[in-house]
Amino acid sequence: MKLLIRGGRLIEPSLGLDGRYDVLVEDGKVIDLVQGGLPKAPEGAKVYEAAGKVIAPGFIDIHVHLREPGQEYKEDIETGTRAAMAGGFTSVCCMANTEPCNDNAQVTKYILDRAAATAKINVFPIGAITKGLEGKELAEMGDMMAAGAVAFSDDGKCLQNAELMRRALEYARGLGAPVINHSEDCDLVGHGCMNEGIVSARLGLHGNPVTAEIVQVGRDIVVAEAARSRLHVPHASAKGSIDLVRQAKERGAAVTCEVTPHHLLLTEEAVALYNTNAKMAPPLRTEEDRQALCEALASGVIDCIATDHAPHSPDEKDREFELAPNGVIGMETALPVALLLVERGIISLPKLVERLTVGAARCIGLRKGTLAKGADADITVFDPGVPVEVNANRFQSKSRNCPFHGWKLKGHVEAVFCGGKPVWGNAA
Repeated sequence: MKLLIRGGRLIEPSLGLDGRYDVLVEDGKVIDLVQGGLPKAPEGAKVYEAAGKVIAPGFIDIHVHLREPGQEYKEDIETGTRAAMAGGFTSVCCMANTEPCNDNAQVTKYILDRAAATAKINVFPIGAITKGLEGKELAEMGDMMAAGAVAFSDDGKCLQNAELMRRALEYARGLGAPVINHSEDCDLVGHGCMNEGIVSARLGLHGNPVTAEIVQVGRDIVVAEAARSRLHVPHASAKGSIDLVRQAKERGAAVTCEVTPHHLLLTEEAVALYNTNAKMAPPLRTEEDRQALCEALASGVIDCIATDHAPHSPDEKDREFELAPNGVIGMETALPVALLLVERGIISLPKLVERLTVGAARCIGLRKGTLAKGADADITVFDPGVPVEVNANRFQSKSRNCPFHGWKLKGHVEAVFCGGKPVWGNAA
């Protein structure tokens, strides 16, 4: 099967391309990028007209919670990947904190089997670092990797034991995989449920000090450097953490870092009126922290945007702030929220696309995020100028815990192709 996507502005960061190109696809692979466009469509090719739109490699989210197996009332692989497609994502990496958790090859295989049966995009499981996410004994990392896991994390729980963290990093180095450790020292977090500071004092809520994140990121970087292993820092929220990542990169350490859209756009003030849809871990921080994150994303200290899509049922979120679970959903709003950074002159559109595509792929080591000849034809077409109003009640996700509900933004995903097949939008 041949497919021609023509007339759009191609932004292809891995190749340094930005201009008018036609994209020619055959049998699920990119076979040519034609500057200025083809004089006519190849015989038998299906044509998708992208004039006035942006053509990009399919977006990649390396940090999502699909909740299956065990918590399908919040989300499952089918609904989670529909939410991903609606947001322009063609590849997602799902965390291990399912029930049972993904700490062995059988669960890894189950996730991949369910994805093959219900998903139209790529699903890459992330295996647990420790058995049962208990932080006591290493999980079957080699078996999970052989079954299809791409990285290791106890996300949601921090691996506090430094010696066990060292062994995990050394073992993962032999497997060629990164380790992702939840970046909060749980002893310092204590009962904190939002950023510790003036706002938490005003609201009468237990504070989660910024040092909880900075201390954990610093320790993990030191241990990873000693182990000569790859470390990925998830959901950075603090200026101090970014400073540590920057210094590590300057030393040549194999450290990468992600940031969420909500940490880029919101501050602790979003918790006013005890809004549980603004409760997450690590919490929203100060304006100074937010600005530091934006600057680090633009400069490349932060490698990618990841949503930390964390669905919860309305009943779970509709309770006292301190009792509500951490987490917000984010895949369906990631693009229009991130485009606010472009509108405000914080980051260019090509750099933003890079952070959503090949930048994310490099953090995990995925062979995705590129439209080079011979690459999988995972493609997202979007219009950055279309007005949209966020309505969580119309989301593809089962959950509604969105901190951007009601926001008026710009940016709409027009079409998504995965392996050359139209899977979402006006091409499907």
